[in-house]
This record gives sequence, C-alpha cells and structure tokens, in this order.
Amino acid sequence: MRKKNKLTLLQKRGLTGILFVLPWVVGFILFYVRSLIMTGQFAFNELTIDAVNGGYQLTPVGWENFRYAFQVHGSFKQILTSSVGNMLIDVPLIIFFSLFMAMLLNKKFPGRAVVRAIFFLPVILNSGAITEAMELSEQMMAGGISSQAAEVTATVGSTMALDIDYLISMFMNLGIPASLLDYIVAAVDRINDIIAASGIQIVIFIAALQSIPGSMYEVAKIEGATGYETFWKVTFPMVMPHIITNVVYTIVDSFTESEVVTLAYEVAFDQFNYGLSSVFSLVSTIITCIILVLIVGAIQKRTFYYN
Repeated sequence: MRKKNKLTLLQKRGLTGILFVLPWVVGFILFYVRSLIMTGQFAFNELTIDAVNGGYQLTPVGWENFRYAFQVHGSFKQILTSSVGNMLIDVPLIIFFSLFMAMLLNKKFPGRAVVRAIFFLPVILNSGAITEAMELSEQMMAGGISSQAAEVTATVGSTMALDIDYLISMFMNLGIPASLLDYIVAAVDRINDIIAASGIQIVIFIAALQSIPGSMYEVAKIEGATGYETFWKVTFPMVMPHIITNVVYTIVDSFTESEVVTLAYEVAFDQFNYGLSSVFSLVSTIITCIILVLIVGAIQKRTFYYN
C-alpha cells in the first residue's frame, strides 16, 4: 500500500491563509471587479438615464471627461492634491502613534481593558448611524449649548494660534528646516483625526506584540541589551509584517474618507454626471494604488518574517 502524502507545516499554513482570504477574493471578483469595469466604461462615455423604458444609454466621448476634470472643473485638482497630501501626512503619524500606544497598552496595569476600549471607541463612533445621530443632536442644540461651546472654541483657538506662531518662530530661529516645521504643524493640527483613525491599527499592533515569543526578550536581557536596543533588534523587526498591514489599511481608509470620494458622490447623485464622477473615482483609485505599491514595496525590502 502506498502511503498518502501528508502536507508539511508550511503547506498547512499556506492552505489556512488561502481559506482565510477566499471569501474576500470571491466577493472582490463578484462585486468590485464588475464595478471597476463599469467605472472605467462610464469614464469614457456620457451616460443618459432612460426614464421611460428604464436603464441607461452610453454615448462615447473619448477623453472628454478627463479633459474636463483636469482643465475645466474648478476644484477637482485642488481637492485631489490636498487629499493626497493629507494622506501622506497622516499615514506615518498614525502608524507611529498606533505602535507607541500598542506598546503602552500591551503592558499590565489596572484598567487596561477600559483604556483599550477607549482608544477603539472612535471606530464605533465613526459609523454612519452614530455620525448621523450626533449631527442631528448638534442641529437640535443649535443656538443653545453648542453656540456657547463654539464661542469657547473660538477663544481657545485664537489663543493657541498665538502660541503656535510664537513656537514656530522660536524653532525657526534655532535653525530647524521650514519643511520639517510645516510637517509638524500639519500633524498637530490633525491630531484629533490621527487619534480617531488609529483604533484598528492599535488592535493589530497589540496582537503583533503578543505574538512575539518571550524567549527572544529573555535572550536580549541575558545579552545585556538595553530597552532601546531591544526595541530596534527584537520588537520592531517582529512587527514589520504588521506595519505593512496597517499601512495598507490606513491608506485605503484615508482614501475612502477623502474629499475626492465626497466630490465624486455629489457629482454622480446630485448633478447626475456619472461620467465625470467615474473619472474622479478612477483617477483617485489609480493614484492610491501607485502610492500603495511604492510604500509597501519600500517596506517589503526591509521586512523580516518569523516562522
């Protein structure tokens, strides 16, 4: 009798990974690929809805929608540039903040579960139903508490602006490059958005930290490594694969929440210009994919995979 070939450990892990991503692959092929093809088709045509018989008709216009988007439309290029700029600012800050908070939350201290829940709370609060409820409550409170809060915010904002201007001038006198100061100021200005967008990344980094074998830290301690050396020689290399995961998630999440998506939605469903809206979506998707390939490719070369 011939013995059956058994799968090796690596083959079993590979099969587990395939089964894990299989539902996403099926959904991607059945839904997203079809939508992507239709978006590319609409971008090169003028879509006219047939209100009598139903459906729609496509009239080929070539590159006219692209020409209109980049040469005629008043705000697309500005919104696209600002969205890409905000993405490039937010991604490294979100990754750094998420890893830093994950290292703190991975330590044992009283109330750790509550603190973890607080950092994950913005992910829940950003859901559509809760966001609409909060906007409705703000409208109902208009003229009351909200107006007083706005006055306080305006006062505090003006005071902070003076302090920031003083700090910027002080750092410039110390010889710090203006480009670095602009990046820091933009990061501070968006600190609320950075914290709100870090919930999922913190959870992924906590899982990564908990998967690091304790024996590696014991060896580093026996060898006399400092905490700084242990981080760069043990912790950071071991979480590099998860950094790639978080970078991809953060870029895609930033893209879905960008003003370009809002503009494309308004042009499609308010102005009923589906061809122009498809151009906005297609261009922003291509730029996002290029950014993903460049960043992930650069990180991939320095990534260590532990088996």
